[in-house]
Amino acid sequence: MPNPNFDPVEVSALQPETIEAAVSAALAAFTAASTLDELKSQRLSHAGDRSGLALANREIGALPPAARAAAGQRVGAARAQVDRALAARQAELEIERDARVLIEEAVDVTLPSDRRAAGARHPLTTIQERIADVFTAMGYEVAEGPEVEAEWYNFDALNIGVDHPARSLMDTFFLGSPDSGLVLRTHTSPVQVRTMLWREPPIYVICPGRVYRTDELDATHTPVFHQVEGLVIDEGITMAHLKGTLDHLAAAMFGPGIVTRLRPAYFPFTEPSAEPDLLCFVCRGDSVGNPARPCRTCDSEGWIEWGGCGMVNPRVLVACGIDPERYSGFAFGMGIDRTLMFRNGVEDMRDIVEGDVRFTAAFGVQG
Repeated sequence: MPNPNFDPVEVSALQPETIEAAVSAALAAFTAASTLDELKSQRLSHAGDRSGLALANREIGALPPAARAAAGQRVGAARAQVDRALAARQAELEIERDARVLIEEAVDVTLPSDRRAAGARHPLTTIQERIADVFTAMGYEVAEGPEVEAEWYNFDALNIGVDHPARSLMDTFFLGSPDSGLVLRTHTSPVQVRTMLWREPPIYVICPGRVYRTDELDATHTPVFHQVEGLVIDEGITMAHLKGTLDHLAAAMFGPGIVTRLRPAYFPFTEPSAEPDLLCFVCRGDSVGNPARPCRTCDSEGWIEWGGCGMVNPRVLVACGIDPERYSGFAFGMGIDRTLMFRNGVEDMRDIVEGDVRFTAAFGVQG
């Protein structure tokens, strides 16, 4: 039973002098704290669960009902004063810390950086591999050959006669003199010849690689560029197979709905021959006859010239030891550099070959 004659003054923790001393000690400790860590330590000592004021607050429950109100007001006012002082000091120390961080951790952005930017694969490499993925998914193989090529593989086996303009010094890099018999390959078609010589039909290959011609470097030409050529030799191959293959490649490179058309042309190594045009992937033909919607990409013609193709000339099959009465085939070729320009809106071919990392980095690691 509580003692009705209990005098709260006799409880030392609740004596006014004790409470005032606890408040004074807390205020002095908070003022003396020079860092947030020191203030945290003082908060635990003077405002935590084991502080003098917290212990005094727990003593209130043992008092007679008549004495609790006065004691509670006294302890509550003391704790509120301590909490206000703690919050004020914490705000001051946070302001000091932020000001110090701005000075001590300032970065001079004018200093030269010693960090190396992340590299990126050249977009010609990634688009070449993307094309290879398209064809290997259809069962084709990737064939390779030397860049220094015998004149027979580069011209004669492809039905390009000795008087053909492509064999002159205006188009071909000869190693040594024109009589040396060695050239820097002017297309990747010699790889097709080597494949037909070494393998028995059926043949399904693509031949990507670097080629050389004596062109001046400008916005649309370069003496060193990249081609991808395809070759199919099998029984019953027709132009329909060629058209379907080109349509599939066009959709894979430029998006669904992009198809090709074939225009009659002449190439010594194919008969019949054609030049495939690509449906404009920007206007998709809607700019034709529509002055309100001109297209710079296709000059409002609706189609873009893409490369060359046709059925393999029987003379080429005979030169490579393949029976043209039993087998037929198609071949096609287009520039990888030009495909990259079409696909990514590159306006100047010099940007592709001059090695500026700002150009390559824009493509990142896209596939």
